[in-house]
Amino acid sequence: MNGKECNLSLDELLKFEGVMAAGIFSPEGKLVDYKARDGMPKEMAETTAKFCGAVNMMFDALASAYTKLYKMNWVPQNNWMYSGGDWTVMISGTRGVFVESSKADLGKLLKALGMC
Repeated sequence: MNGKECNLSLDELLKFEGVMAAGIFSPEGKLVDYKARDGMPKEMAETTAKFCGAVNMMFDALASAYTKLYKMNWVPQNNWMYSGGDWTVMISGTRGVFVESSKADLGKLLKALGMC
């Protein structure tokens, strides 16, 4: 990813209301570092890193295809978010947060992660 990346530390990200965990992963989806409230197990953090790396790669492929095929500039990828059930994941580059949706101000988090 060559887009804008969040520059807040994991400790700073954890201070936001509703954030359960904050982490950094490699472009290939390997967990680099994470911090969590309420004991998010390392295995869950590693699995989440794999998923986020895979989603980043999928979005990079889609963005490149749309840019080339339809002459719409979708690159570089900057960030993405998924929300379902009680949880939201927000990713900026290779850094992101795992959020309990009902407890968080998603607008504040979007700005903090550089997703304005």
